Amino acid sequence: MIFQSPTLTQADQDVLALIREQRGHLQYQVAQTPNRWTGFLRRNAFARTMQGSNSIEGYNASLADAVEIVDNNKPETMEEETASALFGYRTAVTYILQIHSDPHFELNAQVIKSLHYMMLSYDLTKLPGKWRPGSVFIINEPSGKTVYEGPEADLVPSLIRELMEQIETPDGHGQDPIVKAAMAHLNLTMIHPFKDGNGRMARALQTLVLARDGGILSPVFCSIEEWLGRNTQAYYDILAAVGCGHWHPENDALPWVRFCLVAHYQQAATLIKRNNEIGSVWLEISDIVKKAGMPERCEPALVDAAFNFRVRNSRYREEQQISDVVASRDLKKLCDLGLLVPVGEKRGRYYLASPQLKKIREAHRDPRKAPDPYAIVAEQPPRMSSAQLDLPGVV
Repeated sequence: MIFQSPTLTQADQDVLALIREQRGHLQYQVAQTPNRWTGFLRRNAFARTMQGSNSIEGYNASLADAVEIVDNNKPETMEEETASALFGYRTAVTYILQIHSDPHFELNAQVIKSLHYMMLSYDLTKLPGKWRPGSVFIINEPSGKTVYEGPEADLVPSLIRELMEQIETPDGHGQDPIVKAAMAHLNLTMIHPFKDGNGRMARALQTLVLARDGGILSPVFCSIEEWLGRNTQAYYDILAAVGCGHWHPENDALPWVRFCLVAHYQQAATLIKRNNEIGSVWLEISDIVKKAGMPERCEPALVDAAFNFRVRNSRYREEQQISDVVASRDLKKLCDLGLLVPVGEKRGRYYLASPQLKKIREAHRDPRKAPDPYAIVAEQPPRMSSAQLDLPGVV
């Protein structure tokens, strides 16, 4: 037996309706923006997803460094183990991006093992791609106390088979994809089938299930890993409350599902807000580029810099499909115009935002935060039209 999906209350259903409204709004918003703009939002979300999930495991990286990993560059100052963990996670999530919409894809135990191998193949002592051979204990390092003990190792294969059956249950049985994905996350975490990397695997599985069944634009737009990275202690606390220290699949999973619904609502609000911010910054930069007589191809590099990403000749050249000579000339001109600031020499050189670009970014930063959706449905009619949702859930 594994954890079963709980019965949702009307408030839970109302929050799900708000999230669907947000998703529809985001889908429309992204569809109306230029491909280059959407590409930047997707790359930004991918980097934040990777950054958030790995930070929970103690592999900390700045957003700029995470973007470097997305672009297949190793940041010079990043520790080797952190870089390996992020590159491994990048490989696994890239695989999810490739397969989630494949109509012939079948999710099974071997896929779970394969994703785990992609994440942890840099350290064979962690047994990547293999079920754990013995008991597993989660230790609170500051106190040294055991906070969770997983089921016996010989139960893992059968529990994973049951989990796969639960995930493959048709949505027509009344289970929302968001709830199904949350239960996949909970069960893989509690089964703890691997020696290491269970948290990262559970979060990636949640993203995969939702991306496959949720009908969304891209897996990185439905992931709550960034949100979990910002709310790590609350994440630990809810898992501890539901797990009660041992394998207790008879426990009520409703508190966990509600935790995930709040995460989805607030993360979607963040993406909608961020998309608006990117658009406003891009339009202002586009105007500057035109007035300076520079080619339109310079805009993405300046937007990258404005959002605190490093601009490199190699990526600029590849993205715009131009020669090294042309790329170098463009970047030098942008420095001469006071838009970029060069750092380093020769092959190690990269470019950062000038004070002018930083000022543009700050001028369009939206400080509003997303509230608890359960507070919203308790205070007003839960179903609102798209016209009422300029920034759904942001106050």
